[in-house]
Amino acid sequence: MSAEVISLGCRMNLSESEELRALLAGEPDLVVINSCAVTAEAVRQTRQAIRRARKARPDARLLVTGCAAEVERAALAAMPEVDGLVANIAKLDPRSWNVAAVRAHGTALHTRAFVTVQNGCDHACTFCVIPQGRGASRSQPISAVLRDIEQHLAQGAREAVLSGVDLTSWGADLPGSPRLGQLVEAILAAFPDLPRLRLSSVDGIEIDPLLFDLIAAEARVMPHLHLSLQHGQDLILKRMKRRHLRGDAVDLVGRLKARRPELAIGADLIAGFPTEDEAAHAANLSIVAELEVVHGHIFPYSPRPGTPAARMPQVPHAAIKARAAQLRAAVADQRARWLAGLVGKALQVLAERDGTGHAPNFARLILPPETNAGTIVTITPTRIAEGLLA
Repeated sequence: MSAEVISLGCRMNLSESEELRALLAGEPDLVVINSCAVTAEAVRQTRQAIRRARKARPDARLLVTGCAAEVERAALAAMPEVDGLVANIAKLDPRSWNVAAVRAHGTALHTRAFVTVQNGCDHACTFCVIPQGRGASRSQPISAVLRDIEQHLAQGAREAVLSGVDLTSWGADLPGSPRLGQLVEAILAAFPDLPRLRLSSVDGIEIDPLLFDLIAAEARVMPHLHLSLQHGQDLILKRMKRRHLRGDAVDLVGRLKARRPELAIGADLIAGFPTEDEAAHAANLSIVAELEVVHGHIFPYSPRPGTPAARMPQVPHAAIKARAAQLRAAVADQRARWLAGLVGKALQVLAERDGTGHAPNFARLILPPETNAGTIVTITPTRIAEGLLA
């Protein structure tokens, strides 16, 4: 019997949770909560997961790691359900769990492999506690990334997804300060049989020229760009201490789509940031249409203790909730029109084990029942069913 690992939050946590499952294989009666602290709601869900896990496994040893284990350390340690905390920065170190250092790497749970190439963050966005939870930016050397991908491919993965807290800062702490484009180029050269390489969330202002060209022209780099955008108005972006302005995002997407029109855009957007007035909210709404955002992650702002934004004039909760709903509706409208435009077009779809799959542009499709997981099949959707192509 293996440890049970419960993952909350970002793709980084999902990737790290898979590594934890491999690391803790054979460890019975252990439950690990890999927590999130990006918003107050994420912390609430972490607490809820802890209570639920303790109720389901009353005799197990319950340990908490992840960002909330750093940011909310005292509060979580005081919970009667929790037996201990493991530092987020050390959660993949076998010594933190008192297990042998040699363990099988990864598990063949997914046809898409999330590959963590960078962790931590050196920036100081005024709303964010992630640097407190994950520490300074740290990059995996190219050789380590290639070994990781090789192992995933041996386990049947057909797509590698490069993940990081601040992915586009990869390489800044390595000798010679390589850029992310060099890593992507090295992966493509090392694995000519890797059919699909995807990037997780990126900071558009950090995209280097080589990476830009690979996104724009390399067929094996998926035409799907998820931007850490956060807002659509310059004054709010400055108060967030972001390093880009609205025009930078518009220019980037325009230049990329000019070379690769099928590129699908995703974005993180925050609703109700402190001092956001109706004009700022309108700018936030309008950037959804201007960039044609079809994959949207909408976050209602919630103050995190100790951050500069928590000391700024706050937007009423009801207004935040309403604005978040409007942003979600704007993205849903863009997405519906985008999906409708894909009906009748042949798409190369990587089949997952749950009966669905993703096209290169990250559109999700319902697959015929006989489709084998891990295969890339050509599907021409004829309709939209519950938000998925079919």
